[in-house]
Order: sequence, then C-alpha cells, then structure tokens
Amino acid sequence: MKQGSEVAFKELVEQWQGMVYNTALGMLQNTADAEDVSQEVFMQAYESIGSFKGEAKISTWLYRITVTKCLDFLRKKTRKKRWGKVMSIFGENQELLVDPPDFHHPGVELANKERSQLLFKAIGRLPDSQKAAFVLHKLEGLSSKEIAGVMDASVSAVEGLLHRARQNLRQQLEKYYREGE
Repeated sequence: MKQGSEVAFKELVEQWQGMVYNTALGMLQNTADAEDVSQEVFMQAYESIGSFKGEAKISTWLYRITVTKCLDFLRKKTRKKRWGKVMSIFGENQELLVDPPDFHHPGVELANKERSQLLFKAIGRLPDSQKAAFVLHKLEGLSSKEIAGVMDASVSAVEGLLHRARQNLRQQLEKYYREGE
C-alpha cells in the first residue's frame, strides 16, 4: 500500500471493512452514518498510509481512525442539533430527532431486539470516551491494553472509562426497569 498499490488497498478494505463498519455502527447507531464513516476511514487510511510506521498493528491503526472519525461525526451532529435548537427558538421550523432511529446491529439476535435497542440508546447517551471504550470492549472484543493503544491512553485510564460506562449504563437501565414495573 505504501507504494500506492490498488490491489493491496483493496485487500485491506476486504479484510477490515466488517470490523470498521461494526465499530462505527456500534458508536453511531445508524446504518447510513456508519457506512459513510466507514468510507471516510478507508479514504483516510489510503491517504495517510505513508505515516503508518508499523509500530502498532494495522487493526489498532484502523480502530484509531474509526473511533476518531466517529467522535468527529458525533461532535458535528451535536453542533447541528444545538444550532437547530437555537434556530427553532427564533421561529424557524426545524424538527429535531430526540431518539436515534431504530437500527439492527449484526451481533444482535431478533429475540433480544427490544432489550438491545434499549441498551444501544443508553450507550448513545454515554460520554464519547466512555462510549468508544465500551463499544471497543463489548462489541469488538478488544482488551483494555488494545483499547489503550487505539485511544492513545493508559490501560488504567481505559479501565476507568469502562468502569464508569458500566456504572452509567447500570443507572440508566435500572431507572428504566423501575419505571416499567
């Protein structure tokens, strides 16, 4: 790929597109957004392959690009929502989506669809760094050490993020189940 081989790039995409897409889907919770971000990830990978030093595994490098692109996308989306709220205060009729649309993550069985939708909505409300760590750990199966490499953080920082993410999810889901009783 560093020599500009299209065949090598095609092989990279074929090998890692599922991992990139699933990670983006777990973080963005929208299939169209995950597809768009996945394409952006591979475009950036192609453009920046020259800066890849090989100190980390290619998967770690791609995870890092994916998480960064997802967080950038979420920040832009939040800014647009805020601007939409400001504009609606001044009388322009712009509807805001409060709940993310339902989506189907490939790792979720139909029998668990209702519970998984509830879980994914709760994941969507986590702070960005907790969301990234949780998705990489629970959906992608990465270890704390691997996540630390992806997020450029210490292992203890990642473990703290995972701990806080579990606490936040537990609080959100307990509240839901108490209200449902």
